Amino acid sequence: MLNAFLRTRSLVFLTLSVFLFFSITATYANKENETVSNNEPLLLDGEVILPPGLWSLSENETAAEGVEQEEAPSMTLIPPPPLDPPPPKQLSLMLDWHISLQHAAIIVAKQRGLFAAQELDIDLLTPADPSIAIKLLTAGEVDLALTRQPLLHLHAHDGAAITRIATLIETPLNAVIVVGDPPTNETTDQLAGLNYGFSTREGRDVLVNQLVPSSLRQIDDFIPPASVHFNAASALREGQVNAIADGFYHSLPQQLASDGIVTHTVRYNDIDVPRHDGLILLANSDTVTKRAATWSRVVIALEEASNWIIENPEAAWSLLISSHPVLDNTINENAWHDLLRRIAISPAALDVRRYEAFEQYLQQAGITETVLPVSRLAINPHALTDVR
Repeated sequence: MLNAFLRTRSLVFLTLSVFLFFSITATYANKENETVSNNEPLLLDGEVILPPGLWSLSENETAAEGVEQEEAPSMTLIPPPPLDPPPPKQLSLMLDWHISLQHAAIIVAKQRGLFAAQELDIDLLTPADPSIAIKLLTAGEVDLALTRQPLLHLHAHDGAAITRIATLIETPLNAVIVVGDPPTNETTDQLAGLNYGFSTREGRDVLVNQLVPSSLRQIDDFIPPASVHFNAASALREGQVNAIADGFYHSLPQQLASDGIVTHTVRYNDIDVPRHDGLILLANSDTVTKRAATWSRVVIALEEASNWIIENPEAAWSLLISSHPVLDNTINENAWHDLLRRIAISPAALDVRRYEAFEQYLQQAGITETVLPVSRLAINPHALTDVR
């Protein structure tokens, strides 16, 4: 009976415990629902603290708190300045004589900024004596020099460290200028009997030897050719000579005609002198390989100038006489269109056969003892640049 009582009391206790658990749970759930259903906005009333350096203080706050504010990097506010172009390479070029129409490509390249486009600044120098240009180039006093192909051969046989890197005029500009009307059939015997003057070394060593045979020089009354010191017109006017072996046929006959002196011209190919370049650009052969890239840029500018001249002859003439008023005369104006036909439009191009033929001619005439290879005389600077 006691056991029955104890079982009854335990059952009542368990029932009351279950009832109280569910009552408390329901009450808590009702409170949660009331909180969630509240429509009022949530507010952030607490303080937020950021680490130093993540927020810039205002000027007032900075002054008040004594904090030194760093300046914003200028690179973020101002674009970087443009890089300065490299300074142009300074070069000196010694002309063969006073400025003239045959220098047209050089003048145009300088005036039209074609050298500058190749990052070059070329100073044109006029020699006090035409014979010194090659000497100064060999000595390293100038970077470049102008001359004629025959002089290149003669000086190279003397051992001068020079080489041709460009051709500006493709035909000789010199010829034999003879006083008097041309005979119907002028013979070599008639030419041999003239009293010659010369201005250049090739006139003395190459042309006079061709014009006056050694047999004629042995006679007692033979008058040897004389140097006219680059003043051929005066020598002919005064009768010192009656022929010039190396006169400029674009200008000398016209100068004499203004004084009433009649002349005629004998071209070199008529006396079996091989055709050759009339004006070439020389560099020092000792440094030509090392400086090939620079010489290539020089020649590129000259090629641009030559082609512009051919395509714009009148504009080129105006540019020449405006930049060098000394060229503005009737003689040059009359010669301009003939000279245009002789300008090399591919200055770097090398006619190997032409240089070989002239070497053979010099040896056969007894002027030189050996034959130099063309590689010792002339190069195409573009080819050297490609190889390197």
